[in-house]
Amino acid sequence: MTTSQPMTRARGPLAAPGERPPRAGALSASMTFGWRALLKIKHSPNQLVDALMLPVIFTLSFTYLVGGAIAGSPGRYLHFFLPGVMVMAVALTTAYTGIVLNQDVDQGVFDRVRSLPVWQSSVLVGAMLGDVVRYAVASVVPLLLGLALGFRPDGGVGGVVLALLFLQLFAFCLAWIGTFVGVSVRTPTAAQTLSWTLLFILVVASNVMVPQQTMPGWLEGLIKVNPISVATTAMRGLMDGTATAGQMGWAFLACAVLVAVFAPLTMYRYGRGRH
Repeated sequence: MTTSQPMTRARGPLAAPGERPPRAGALSASMTFGWRALLKIKHSPNQLVDALMLPVIFTLSFTYLVGGAIAGSPGRYLHFFLPGVMVMAVALTTAYTGIVLNQDVDQGVFDRVRSLPVWQSSVLVGAMLGDVVRYAVASVVPLLLGLALGFRPDGGVGGVVLALLFLQLFAFCLAWIGTFVGVSVRTPTAAQTLSWTLLFILVVASNVMVPQQTMPGWLEGLIKVNPISVATTAMRGLMDGTATAGQMGWAFLACAVLVAVFAPLTMYRYGRGRH
């Protein structure tokens, strides 16, 4: 009687323990989530439609409806208003960053990210980096429209390029407000309402549409410290070729303050999750 031998399966390469893939660094993880944000724009083109339509509507309506009354002629008002409408369009577009993030929270995406061995804040930074495309569209479209309507910046091509680069930096810093709202409220509807309300107040209480010198003294003081006003003044200086060190210093300080205030608050809220 033969004794049956236990069958053994040969250990092939698939069963052999392999090396674990290296852990993604902070930059690599952020870029990955940034690419994810770009893909979401591809599948939700309405986000870009809003970025295209808002600056067009604002530029045409304000230039030809109130431009003559404020500056004496639509052409003169366009020269004053266009740098401001670029800031306004980008500022309102930053609201989508928080809205999309809130949708991710609502769908449980953040809970899955917390289980991954990656830098936890990369999902926030990546989403904001991916939105640079939306900011670029929102800033370039009114510029092209303004050029078609007769806008000719005195600062030339160099001034325009510097203004666009600064605007991207400002948009990234301002987006921390919407990001903080997105991780703080419970529903995408609430995120949209609160983000748009805050940004609309900042835009209206600024020097985008009218010169701040025409306002009462107490109001002019508030307008001057509004980050939208500070950015608009810097944009006008860069595009006119008259930007001073003081104007740019205040502009970069405004960017730093926005990040210093809202980035830690956002990280704190994101770390706590929903309670």
